[in-house]
Amino acid sequence: MLWERRPGWQKHKVATEGKGLAPAIAAAWDSLWSIAAIDSRPLLLGFSLCAGVVVYFSQSTEPPLYPCLLITAVAATVFFIARRIWWLSVLSLPALIALGVIGGLTAGAVRAATVAAPVILSETRPLMLEGWVKEVEPGAKGARLRIEVHAMSGLSPEETPKYVRVTHKLSLEVAPGRFVRCYAVLRPPPSPSLPGDYDFRRQAWFEQLGGVGYVMGRCRGGALGAPREGATRLALDVSAFRRRLAEHVNQAAGERAGGFAAALVSGDRSFMALSDQEALRASGLSHLLAISGLHMAMVGGLVFLLMRRALALIEPLALRVAVQKPAAVAALFASFTYLVISGASVSTQRAFIMSAVVFGAVLADRAALSLRSYAIAMILVVLLQPESVMTPGFQMSFAASGALIATYEAWSRRRAERERILGPTTFTWASLFVTSLVAGMATAPFAIYHFDRVAAFGLLANLLAMPIITFVSAPLAALSLILTPFGFGDVGLRLFGYSLEAVLAIANWCSSLPQAAWTIPKSMPVATLVLCAATIACAMAARGGARIVLATLLLLPAIMLWYRAPDVIAHWSPSGDLFLREETGGMVRYELADGDGLAPLRYSNIENAEACEATECIVQLTSGTAKIKIDSETGPRVEITSGHQEITLTWPETDKAGGITIRSGRNGLEQATAPGCGKRPWRACDQS
Repeated sequence: MLWERRPGWQKHKVATEGKGLAPAIAAAWDSLWSIAAIDSRPLLLGFSLCAGVVVYFSQSTEPPLYPCLLITAVAATVFFIARRIWWLSVLSLPALIALGVIGGLTAGAVRAATVAAPVILSETRPLMLEGWVKEVEPGAKGARLRIEVHAMSGLSPEETPKYVRVTHKLSLEVAPGRFVRCYAVLRPPPSPSLPGDYDFRRQAWFEQLGGVGYVMGRCRGGALGAPREGATRLALDVSAFRRRLAEHVNQAAGERAGGFAAALVSGDRSFMALSDQEALRASGLSHLLAISGLHMAMVGGLVFLLMRRALALIEPLALRVAVQKPAAVAALFASFTYLVISGASVSTQRAFIMSAVVFGAVLADRAALSLRSYAIAMILVVLLQPESVMTPGFQMSFAASGALIATYEAWSRRRAERERILGPTTFTWASLFVTSLVAGMATAPFAIYHFDRVAAFGLLANLLAMPIITFVSAPLAALSLILTPFGFGDVGLRLFGYSLEAVLAIANWCSSLPQAAWTIPKSMPVATLVLCAATIACAMAARGGARIVLATLLLLPAIMLWYRAPDVIAHWSPSGDLFLREETGGMVRYELADGDGLAPLRYSNIENAEACEATECIVQLTSGTAKIKIDSETGPRVEITSGHQEITLTWPETDKAGGITIRSGRNGLEQATAPGCGKRPWRACDQS
């Protein structure tokens, strides 16, 4: 290993074999140095690529593409030279990290350039929109149609977006794959109104979503058929098949859990009640709705297990062929099929890449579940979709997967002893408990940062629901697929629905408990999130006591930065909603104006407070007082007072700024506005 090349390492190794404080310190140093071991290099490259992507998205201007490519080539050359020349080997690790950071930045620049598509820069007048329905998504105000645009009235082909998303408030009479004509009003994808909140406008750029809006009336079916392009036609055919599959599963699985079953099978959530979705979120079971690693592992793992056992029963074949390899091929094919029929969302693509790496390791006679396979999957995902690094799904899925694999590797060395002591059945339940605990702890920092809340009973809900999903729902779903050619598939789907009804009952019960969705009284700053992510990364890459040492060194400043960070006490979003942090620490919502924007993602589930019916309402905040004044002529006005400071907000200036945030810090009240247009492709300014 690399650390063995250090001068005097053998002498140091002998010193660690003694007893006392010095050998303990030396052993800890060896553990720290093990981060640089050869086996950890793919992991370090993956983490460095993620850091480079974060650097790319944190820039105020778009970095030039060709200089980035040139610098990446230089960094790669330096790394390979350092690897080949022995007396430069000490530089190989810094060169690898530099290559990862520069490569991540370049991957972001390349991806942003390759997905470039027209974007609507200002709100349009009502226009005729023609295109093919690609997806139907549920929404609070109606179904959301994602349309692949064919033409728009008043716009040239060079100005026409590739995709738009419109809200359809009336009853829907069209389905995915259908050509439609809609009379719609469109506007640019909304920017975040709260600094640090999820940037939908940035994500829309990488999805080539050039506008959002609403339909005036109803979308009508058109006479134009499928597009001529083979890939586009195939994609629409898959969308139409997914919709028909979702409709069938929704009906066959039963009224109570049909929508849940359709969401798990096809990725289509439009049949699922919003109350059930909220119950899953509040109980910590929302990860079941995202077609990700859990679902892909169940599909691929179940096919792999069944095929391996079935092939092992064929004695002539089992004696001549390693049956796990054809089983891995079958599992890989099943995972790809599930990727296609579930919609191939970003989270599903990540899960498929990780599954492909795992089954590829089986075909190559390598360890399937290892940090090396995890690192390869991370590298592929970051290079193919660098924008996903900034999404909660990427962060939470890779944090949970990495923490679980590291825990699995630590436990695997003593598993035989534990089974002899505890017994295999007890060990299975102990493993389930540890899995839920480790995954919950690994994803908690990201849930707190993005949503300002945690599921207080998430561990309990997962302990109750996951055995049903793993040992009942997944086999029943497979049974329904097996019975389908014989005409009894609906029987399996109905049993599948019964098992999901039990999961929904658990979710609703856990979400109804007091303080089930516990709101964090103070928002986490981005510096704390970065340090928490570095803590999880070091816990995966380090060995032995170094995990505790590094975790302590990183968590202490993370907690201190969180404690000293300014607190958001008021936010007036372009949706017209005013969010105030009351003296109890909880955030409440006041509907003061009728805006066209979106409320922050982290405040999307905040309950409405009692309406302010008087001309003036006073709300005590955690730091200061808020006065809400209602004037029929000038509109609502809010006065935030803390000590000798006072900030007055009016709706016209808030609407024009795209949202205003008031924070209370050590220097008093601070006012911040939403990020405006700039020199990034997804923040283009209207030049008209």
